[in-house]
Amino acid sequence: MPTYFVSTAAARLSAAEKQSIAAAITRIHSEVTHAPLFFAQVIFNEIPPGNHFMGGTLADPDVVFIHGHVRSGRSPEQKRQLLVRIVDAVSAATVISKTSIWVYVVDLPPTQMVEYGHILPEPGMEDVWLASLPEPDRAHIERVGK
Repeated sequence: MPTYFVSTAAARLSAAEKQSIAAAITRIHSEVTHAPLFFAQVIFNEIPPGNHFMGGTLADPDVVFIHGHVRSGRSPEQKRQLLVRIVDAVSAATVISKTSIWVYVVDLPPTQMVEYGHILPEPGMEDVWLASLPEPDRAHIERVGK
């Protein structure tokens, strides 16, 4: 369901920082939206030197961009919590200033999303959706992240 793309300068984040960020984003998304942990994914994109510009000049290598694609139906307050908590978590995990962390949350209708081979449910209907899936699919999903 939620996919968060974290873009940074190449080699800016260590493996431990990436693990910490991925765990934090997954936890925060689940706590704020009440979606199961197994839906969240975090993908890191490293930007090669000379390929990121801000204001027409090379960007500072400490800038972090996070683009979160989430199911529509989340309240403005939930989105605000996602934004603020993700910035705080990334700053704590990396010691990068909050002024260098940019986060965007974009709504996608669940009817336009397929994960684990099935069209996604509306927010709050995850348990019903999971129970309706064939047993092999359900078992596979429930193993994710364990």
